[in-house]
Amino acid sequence: RGCREEGVRLFRGGEFLASVLQVVLKIIKHYQEEGQGNEVVQGVLLGLVVDDRLEITNCFPFPQHTEDDADFDEVQYQMEMMRSLRHVNIDHLHVGWYQSTYYGSFVTRALLDSQFSYQHAIEESVVLIYDPIKTAQGSLSLKAYRLTPKLMEVCKEKDFSPEALKKANIAYENMFEEVPIVIKNSYLINVMLWELEKKSAVADRHELLSLASSNHLGKSLQLLMDRVDEMSQDIVKYNTYLRNVSKQQQQKHQYQQRRQQENIQRQSRGEAPLPEEDINKLFKPPQPPPRLESLLIAGNVLEIFFNLYFLFSYINATLGKLVQFGFFSPIIFHITS
Repeated sequence: RGCREEGVRLFRGGEFLASVLQVVLKIIKHYQEEGQGNEVVQGVLLGLVVDDRLEITNCFPFPQHTEDDADFDEVQYQMEMMRSLRHVNIDHLHVGWYQSTYYGSFVTRALLDSQFSYQHAIEESVVLIYDPIKTAQGSLSLKAYRLTPKLMEVCKEKDFSPEALKKANIAYENMFEEVPIVIKNSYLINVMLWELEKKSAVADRHELLSLASSNHLGKSLQLLMDRVDEMSQDIVKYNTYLRNVSKQQQQKHQYQQRRQQENIQRQSRGEAPLPEEDINKLFKPPQPPPRLESLLIAGNVLEIFFNLYFLFSYINATLGKLVQFGFFSPIIFHITS
């Protein structure tokens, strides 16, 4: 019963309820224990499907292992964990996974492939993205994503050429669909949190006035510049491909003209024309660069922009507190005629 009251529920209409005690806090604890810097932590989401919604009631982390652990079988580990949970009467169905992010840079090919595998096997699967940087600044950042139906079809075909993506009308804005999240507790948990808030000390309230955001701002801008450089390099590759295609078209046209002139000369001499040749065998078209990486880079740039927007909003709120408490005086401009 407690799992049902404190579960993560995914309604097809768009509402998503998460358990603070069993799901969110476990994800946060996993990162605090094993996440360091830009190292990503991942885990499995467990739950069950009830009517037209998905309830996520538990989770467990993927263990950290190095290249020396060649004998480690990740799939076998998951099966043993779910089997153990089933023996103690805990929801054990595999319904998705979670991952931490580093300054919003989570839109990668690895995430896309993993979510496609989950969503292809279990239609209701979601991925929860936890941002420890935003959470450390006092605002819990936990988002749920799914691949859009259009992108699922493209991934099934495994054709990421520019023509296929254009035909499917895939852009970075419609690669993922976000599921709104609402955190819900049982009544007993709410009472406990209320008691803890009453007992908590208020001596550290001055920390809310801290301006120590330059480090986060610098790292976010550095990540943004790196992604923009990658996008620029990808644009150069695509422009090179277009130039090669144009150059080859000119070569084909010149070759056909020479063949035509030679056939005219042979006909005037009473000779048989040259045999027909497959021009595509003589001029193999250059392979177009895959456009999926460009979409992922653009998605990363968008997420980093959102991260910077949140950071600037935090700085703006902090400056407002400083002005409110009299540390700074607002500048008033008097306009005289």
